Amino acid sequence: MRWGEALASIARTGIGFTESLYEKERYEEVLSLAAEIRSAAADQPEPGPQVEEWIKSIEPGVAGYVTPKLSVGAVVGNEKNEILLIQRADSEAWMFPTGWADVGYSPAEVAVKEVWEETRVRCEPVRLIAVFDAIRQRITRKPFYSMVFLCRSLGGDPVPHPLECLDAGFFAEDNLPEGCSPWWSGLAFGAIRGEQTDVFFEPPRQVPWEKDLVIDEMLPEKAMPGKA
Repeated sequence: MRWGEALASIARTGIGFTESLYEKERYEEVLSLAAEIRSAAADQPEPGPQVEEWIKSIEPGVAGYVTPKLSVGAVVGNEKNEILLIQRADSEAWMFPTGWADVGYSPAEVAVKEVWEETRVRCEPVRLIAVFDAIRQRITRKPFYSMVFLCRSLGGDPVPHPLECLDAGFFAEDNLPEGCSPWWSGLAFGAIRGEQTDVFFEPPRQVPWEKDLVIDEMLPEKAMPGKA
């Protein structure tokens, strides 16, 4: 899935920048192959609609440079060291409040805004605790990055948004909702308890087309928070 999305992004960006019809045809061929890869990974028999969707999204020049979308999440803790979670209406999964970054707001402002809109809980941002790749964490098949802020609850009982959430509430680490076994729980509750840890991020990987490049030898040890 990651290979298909990466190839599609390169091809769409190429179409957006090139003025050569010959190059455009080659990029369109790569786009078709990327759709076949993605369809095989997702067990979807028809790659054609995906190609059409990608083609419609292409814009010329800088506007056509394909990048991941950006979301902002908030790990909100209260005085009992509980975490604020919502049950998403689309997937029924329990997650900390998260939403797409909005134009005109800073990332920290988006975090506060999402918490208020989804739960009617007021909070204040404390610090950034994670920046992660959603595909690498197997959260989605669409490319996006997420910035996660530790926030402090300023009061209010959680009231779930009638359209976006099925439920909402504060939960202790040993009493998470049924079926909720998040990879992020250790990071989140550690931050809520006041543990001072480095911002989580996925360290660079050695990619197949750069076999001679050894990333670990290029980066200082302190920049490597651990394998994801």
